[in-house]
Amino acid sequence: MLRSYGWSDALQRDFTPFAAQGLVPARVIVQQRNSYRLAAESGELEGRISGRFAHEAADGGYPVTGDWVAAELKDGIAVIAAVLPRATAFTRMAAGTAKDMQVVAANVDVALLAASLNADLNLRRLERYLATAYESGAEPVILLTKADACADPTPLIAGVADIAFGVPVLAVSVRSGQGLAELSALLAPGKTAVLLGSSGVGKSTLVNALAGVERMATREVREDDARGRHTTTHRELILLPSGALILDTPGMRELALWDAEAGVAAAFAETTAEVELLAQGCRFRDCAHDREPGCAVQAALADGRLDPDRWRSFQKLQRELAHTVRREDPIAREAERKRWAAVTRAGRERSRSKREVDD
Repeated sequence: MLRSYGWSDALQRDFTPFAAQGLVPARVIVQQRNSYRLAAESGELEGRISGRFAHEAADGGYPVTGDWVAAELKDGIAVIAAVLPRATAFTRMAAGTAKDMQVVAANVDVALLAASLNADLNLRRLERYLATAYESGAEPVILLTKADACADPTPLIAGVADIAFGVPVLAVSVRSGQGLAELSALLAPGKTAVLLGSSGVGKSTLVNALAGVERMATREVREDDARGRHTTTHRELILLPSGALILDTPGMRELALWDAEAGVAAAFAETTAEVELLAQGCRFRDCAHDREPGCAVQAALADGRLDPDRWRSFQKLQRELAHTVRREDPIAREAERKRWAAVTRAGRERSRSKREVDD
């Protein structure tokens, strides 16, 4: 049972100290608020967290779907005492007013980033998903769903490929079967994939097609704006007939980044390389590439050598991450204040020097 859900020799070694305590290993296959369903060697079990674990768990430390846990069996209930170290974790800032880290999925090998080939296709949103997927440690793949509903998907697919920079881009259609064989080939037995995307992109429909049965409920998108309605209300890990595992998630209305500096750098690697090369031609060494005279980056944006939409998106994500760090870390907040004070002083000095030259 455990092997079919991805248990390995490495996990067995990690579990050694828990085994000495009489605990058993299990994987979280369903998470609904504070209740869990686990896959253990003896079969599926209902689970809950222990009081001690609930008291001591750090931010993001509660079990999520995909986690491997150590549990104590009590009267047919698995009481979760610990979460094993995560190989990968897809995280975001929690939605709403509580700006804490939320772990969406754990221990996934492939992140299937789903977007629909309809009016709601948004490249900037896909960049966020790519950055978060890179940060998670999982291998990203972009799925463009409902290809049959698009009269001419070729330019849309090309636009996505332009921001993907080597990440596989698959156009799929459950209705026509397009791309399903290629998608299945990416899902190896014992490996875990997670489906991520907005409501209405067809994640649950894809899961049902891969599973060969109606495992997840589905609904049509709204006709007025091509956006979907929430159907999936929980995260569930499903064992497919092929032996692969796929984790379906509720649609995300927002994806605010959390601690994703490396992910943003990876998603925009080509852009940052271009900017670093261009910056060598800037008049000022400390050019912020904003409104400084003689800025080679601004010149490249003006003449089309550098994609302005891509550059603005990169800057926006960087500002978002910097804002999060400043809010959480008073030292970083003070460092950022000093940095902007230095930038302001440098700007005043350049203005003063320019006036003196003009005079």
